[in-house]
Amino acid sequence: MPSPPVSVASRRTVRPPPRPRQRIPLTVWDLALLPADYLQYGLLFAPPPVSTAQLVDHLEAALADALAVYYPVAGRLAIEQHRADKGQQVVGCSVSVDCAGQGVEILHAVADVVAIADVIPPDADVPVFVRSFFPLDGAINHEGQELPLFVVQVTELADGVFVGFAYNHALSDGAALWDFLNAWAEIARVRLAPPDAPGAVTSRAPLFERWSPDGGGAPPIVLPCSDLAWLTKTQYSPATPPQLRERMLQFSSGSLMALKERARQELLAAGEAGAAAVTKFQALSSLLWRCVSRARRLAPDQETVCRFAIDNRERLRPPLPAGYFGNSVYAISTEAVCASELLARGHGWAAAAVGRAVAAHTDVDIRARVAAWTAKPALVAAPAALRPLHGNGVVIVGSPRFDVYGCDFGWGKPLAARSGRAAKYDGRVSLFPGREGGGSVDVEVALAPEHMAALERDGEFWAAVSPDAAKKLDR
Repeated sequence: MPSPPVSVASRRTVRPPPRPRQRIPLTVWDLALLPADYLQYGLLFAPPPVSTAQLVDHLEAALADALAVYYPVAGRLAIEQHRADKGQQVVGCSVSVDCAGQGVEILHAVADVVAIADVIPPDADVPVFVRSFFPLDGAINHEGQELPLFVVQVTELADGVFVGFAYNHALSDGAALWDFLNAWAEIARVRLAPPDAPGAVTSRAPLFERWSPDGGGAPPIVLPCSDLAWLTKTQYSPATPPQLRERMLQFSSGSLMALKERARQELLAAGEAGAAAVTKFQALSSLLWRCVSRARRLAPDQETVCRFAIDNRERLRPPLPAGYFGNSVYAISTEAVCASELLARGHGWAAAAVGRAVAAHTDVDIRARVAAWTAKPALVAAPAALRPLHGNGVVIVGSPRFDVYGCDFGWGKPLAARSGRAAKYDGRVSLFPGREGGGSVDVEVALAPEHMAALERDGEFWAAVSPDAAKKLDR
């Protein structure tokens, strides 16, 4: 369907209760994301038991309670200049979260000609108009000095509602974001529960003290510039956004186990190491990497990599505490390999290559990366690091471990999860837990139109994709 009109009916600011002002300095991991896009995620719901106006009131009240705990989300980024001893010369600046209760925003939007079936058509691309369900389109993280760090758009549909979020990635990574969203949803769910229902909120408490490689609280990191006024999106983004097609595909637990076993058997037959340690993530990454490379018809000698986001929390020694609220993610990659070699070596080899990259990401490697970045901060280079080598690889972000479908605000779990236009490029793959549970995974693939068309003709790829989940939704 053509892009429908989406009109904003109201906009309101939500603030936490007053508390002592606090500043939280950003770490290496946070600062590196300042030039990147805001995160954009959204959830599609069946019709709530109240009007949309009442729903927005309900979500606002629950959000205010959630912000009482997650108060940095209601803050702004703040820049502080640092001067040389006994002089007025500015030698750099540091960035922190100014927790002064400036507030977040909730928008009530209307797209009443759009139905749930239009948003999640079976066996089809994600409709382009879904992008209009997300706020702060085009915002980048350093703009959090003026923009809210979190904005919600509640879009009223003909037979449902879409709740889209824009979230400043310098504040935290996806793991912490989904903790916050689930805490908000839990508060909202309790508010709609019957009076005699248990009312305790069980979400774990967040920890806002940032990690430091030396232990203890993280001191401000001084960047070698007087301010961030020079940091603009045009420095690293194309003037015209690329044309992309996006598909949301489901891989059942059984399909993933079959991919894993196929990789294991190939490695055993070749006498290569790593067969026993193959994971479902490695097997899925291998399939995506190889099939996308084939769809692009890369020249035999063109190099390609599989790059993916990896959580540092459990890899650090000691591990980060549960509830750590901040960024603790790196983008790591396999070794570069020629396209012809990638396809010739097969599924098992590619899965093992992903496994080797994961195994090499240890506490020692993490701390070496932190030390290298601290010695030579490079803000503008950060977004490019999330893109494939020479544009020939794939980048896998997100995680099936995020509790996406736990975000029940009181009238049932989401029907579907989607992401917005932010940080999309040819070869980006986002992982979500499958709505059906049981170890299934939903995979959002963004490709140039000609590459997606070729992928749709790839028999190996589609043999692993499960029947379209949109056909089976229980609304």
